[in-house]
Amino acid sequence: VQLQASGGGLVQAGGSLRLSCAASGRTFGDLGMAWFRQAPEKEREFVAGISRLGHVVDYADSVKGRFTISRDNAKNTMYLQMNSLKTEDTAVYSCAARVGAFLRDSVSAVYWGQGTLVTVSS
Repeated sequence: VQLQASGGGLVQAGGSLRLSCAASGRTFGDLGMAWFRQAPEKEREFVAGISRLGHVVDYADSVKGRFTISRDNAKNTMYLQMNSLKTEDTAVYSCAARVGAFLRDSVSAVYWGQGTLVTVSS
């Protein structure tokens, strides 16, 4: 499975960005997917996860109400809509996947994308 994340960039606080994660190499609907992020000098953390068919989603408390995870299995793509961005959202965002089960922790992830940098300025 190959994952390709895109959509990062520089945005002012309060602004919005949408990240995309395109997958190939396996039936996309087989994959539980998630977004993780890692800020400078911090541990990688879970941001949001979505089940294989998109019926179940989960978010870190820090992004609830501001971020929305979704997927389009026909396009083999997962998205992360990020609104009301804060400076503390600055990080490298990576998409990850595993076959079958919901993905909520980085240790369980089998496949990783290369990461896309999100910088939120004050």
